[in-house]
Amino acid sequence: MNRTYTARIRRVALTAAAGAVLAATVTACGSADGSGSAASGDSAASAKATAKASSDASQEGSDSGKAAGSSSSGGSAGKGGASSSGGESAPGGGKKGYGQACGADDLTFSARSETQAGGYLLLSARAKPGVTCTLPSGLPSISFGSKGIEATSAEQSVGPAIKLSGATTAYAGINPKTTKADGGIEFTFLIAAIGTSDPNPASVSTGSVTVDKPIVTNWHTAPADAVPGDGTDS
Repeated sequence: MNRTYTARIRRVALTAAAGAVLAATVTACGSADGSGSAASGDSAASAKATAKASSDASQEGSDSGKAAGSSSSGGSAGKGGASSSGGESAPGGGKKGYGQACGADDLTFSARSETQAGGYLLLSARAKPGVTCTLPSGLPSISFGSKGIEATSAEQSVGPAIKLSGATTAYAGINPKTTKADGGIEFTFLIAAIGTSDPNPASVSTGSVTVDKPIVTNWHTAPADAVPGDGTDS
């Protein structure tokens, strides 16, 4: 049985006992036996019994209060034995993607056509609101069409990891057609992923582009550094 509930029962019982003693005292004082000294003696005895019962009830209530206070001040234990009264929030409020490698579904992408270096697509990526994540060093995974025409590297070296949060933007340059001859396949969107194992790649609108042996740069923090040129740099 719950200790607090038991203490309450005892308190009620002691209060009832004190009431019974008090009633007996009143009866004794009101009897017409003519014995003033006996009535006085009975009254004194009854008063002592009443005081004793009241003292016991007060002590019981104090003990119960201490037990309840001790129980509530300790907090409840959660997983791992941590007290609920001393828990701390995870950094960033536990928001999705905090401190982790970015996935395509953590980001908002856009692409626009640029005329520099014979023309290319500038792909931009930002973290979604409330997300903080890191683009790992390495080549973005870019492909076109259902058959997955993949873009190969436009740079010889791998760039640094980039932390994305708020308005911070990462850029990658894509040359969709590196061949000189006519031909290629026309597409209006590309598929962007972070690495080859990204489970949720994103579809990004590009407008109409002709694709044949596409190349892509690493991620950069400045758009001027993401110009792909017409082939692998030297």
